[in-house]
Formats: sequence, structure tokens, C-alpha cells
Amino acid sequence: MPGSTPMAVVEADDASWQEYQDLTVRAYGHQVEDLTRLRPHGDARVAVRDGRVIGGGLALAVPQFFGGRPVPGACLAGGCIAPEARGSRLWSTLLEERLRPLREQGAVVATAWTASTGYGHRMGWAAPTQVYSWTVPTDDLRGIGDSSRFEIIHGADEQTHKQQQVLAGDWNGPWQRPSWWATWQQAEHPGMTHYRFALPSRTPDGLLAIAFDRDRAGSRRLIVHDFWAATAEAATAMLGFLGSHHSRIPTVMFQRTALPPAPLLQNHLRRAGAASATSWHPWMLRILDVAEAVRRRGWPEDLDLTLPLALRSHGGDSPPPMVLRITAGTADLTRHPGARRPELVLTLRQFAHWYAGGYRTPSAALLDGVHGEPRSVAQFVRATADREPWMPEYF
Repeated sequence: MPGSTPMAVVEADDASWQEYQDLTVRAYGHQVEDLTRLRPHGDARVAVRDGRVIGGGLALAVPQFFGGRPVPGACLAGGCIAPEARGSRLWSTLLEERLRPLREQGAVVATAWTASTGYGHRMGWAAPTQVYSWTVPTDDLRGIGDSSRFEIIHGADEQTHKQQQVLAGDWNGPWQRPSWWATWQQAEHPGMTHYRFALPSRTPDGLLAIAFDRDRAGSRRLIVHDFWAATAEAATAMLGFLGSHHSRIPTVMFQRTALPPAPLLQNHLRRAGAASATSWHPWMLRILDVAEAVRRRGWPEDLDLTLPLALRSHGGDSPPPMVLRITAGTADLTRHPGARRPELVLTLRQFAHWYAGGYRTPSAALLDGVHGEPRSVAQFVRATADREPWMPEYF
């Protein structure tokens, strides 16, 4: 009977990985070049049944910033199940086995890009924010900001990487980009070029990575891959610089996740409705070890909070009482059998959403099903609302 033989998930060797790459062409409909480019930097696993590869994927050990601190993470990439093996509930087993080696190495959070958000929700994954790409007529960016005060420097250097990491800590979700990031991205986008925006005798306040391609109609367009700004002045100067391409490039597309989740673009366009948005499937977050994830995260220095809560599993089991304590920029989450009645009850998915700063208001958390008194929910939301969720890295 098809599917009766158990599936085994094993570390890939060269032969099985090649078999998996051939499989992904059938599953995705195209070559997935990153399976070759990223394999040296990740943990490659394949699912085997009856001596045949039926699934697999990569897992990358990359810290992510939450609350201003890097948290050990596992980033999943390039995963799939063979079309003929789908529908057998194999995906959850494959997912857990891909995560297992990185959990053993210390990963306490996991991130993936997926279109299967409903399936992910049932396994405790959350989509902390919506993801869009924005396309704008280049002429609408012209003259937005005065860049004359800035020195615009072509190319990246070591200082660029350091400044990007500083700016990444202002958001929840960005990678602490590993040493191989720049080389990989340059291979992914061969024409990509970098610009730095610096005031005289200052560290660059703006970092921009762009490339060129053509849209579906064949017209040339400018693609923004990275947009990092430390100040409003730098951000407007960068938008104006993009607009300076107007004579030859009809449109600018801010690649999915390229822009921070802020009203920056809409507030500077010269015409209402000039930007068109294209939604994309979101990045999803799962907390692998709730206590350690809380301990490793950054927290507001002025926050002092003690909150009894309970985390409910998807199966609806009776959740054990826990206590969240945050003080002086540190926190812990401990089981506490003698704790008073929980003031909050939430699922692991809701916990992940909160951890990333996805709840901007108590009303949003309550509408999403977090159970508790409004005052307790407000305290809970305030703990992570100092930074917004943003995943600039697409992998």
C-alpha cells in the first residue's frame, strides 16, 4: 500500500541532495539555486521512504534580533514534499526533524517563509506582520528629499556591515547577518550595488542596496533590496536618490520586506495612490523554548512586570501555570504550580505573535483570542510593543 513504509529523515549526502534538488524542480516548477548556494552554511536533511527521496530542506543557524538582542534561531529554507507523497501528514514530521539538530545546537526560535499559514498556526507558528512589495513610479520619488547635505558613497565596506547590525537591533526579526550573507546575496543578485549616505565626518545614516531588472511588460525597473535609515532626513534623501533615476527607469519596486513597516513611503509620495502594493506570503515565527527565548530576548529597561499566565497547546490540554517576570531589562518565564489563577491564557502561536511585537494594541490581542482582563493584556502587550516586527531577509 502506498505510504505504508515509514519515512526516515537523515542528513543529506551529495547523492541524496542531488536527488532532492531534482525533486524540487518538480515541486516548485523551477530550479532552486539557493539549495546549492546555501548548503555549505546550513544543515541539509532529506526524507527517505522505500529508498527514494520524497522531501527535505535546509535549516540555517542564524541569530535574530528581538528586543535589541540576538536570539539563537533556526531559519528554514527550501523545504518541500514530493507532489506524489503529499496528503500523508508527513510535513510535520519532516519539519520537526529539520529543526531537531539546530535545537540541539541551542536554537530557541524558528523562522520560515511559507504560504501554508493555516497549517503553521496549528503547529504554533505565527505570522507577526503582513508582507508587501511596493511599486512606485520613479518620478513620484523625484525631489522628495534634499540629499545635497549627504555624501553618497558607492560600495559597501566593513563599516556598512557594522552599521546595518546596529540598525537591525531597532526591529524584531532581522537576522544578525552572518559572514556569508553578502557573498550569497551578490550571487543571488549579480547586478546588485550598494550606496552609503553619510553626513560630513559622520557614520553613514543610510544604507541602500539596489539592482535593475525588467517588469512583466519588459520595461526596466529599479529593485530595492535593502533600505536602512537611522534618521528621517537620511530616509527622505534615500528616496530622493531613487527618484533621480526617473529619466531612464519608469518604476521603482521595493522588494518584499525591503521597506520597514512604517508610513515612510506613503507619507512622502507626491500623488495619492501612486504606490501599488502586492501582498506576499508572510514570514512565520515559532518559539522552540519559551523560557529560554524569554531569557535571551531584550526588554525595556524601565519595565517592571510580574504576570501569572498559562500557555494552551493546540490540543486544548490544561495549561500549567507560569509566571512572567520582567525587570531592569531582563526577564524569566518559569513554571509555578503554586501561582495564583492566571491573568492571561494564550496559545503558543499567540505567544510567538506577542514575542515579535505583532500586537500593537491590547484590542488587537483581545480580538486575536488572547484571554485576560484588559488591564493585564495591556501590560502584556506593552512589554514587546517598543519594537515592530520586520524581517528584511528573504531566504
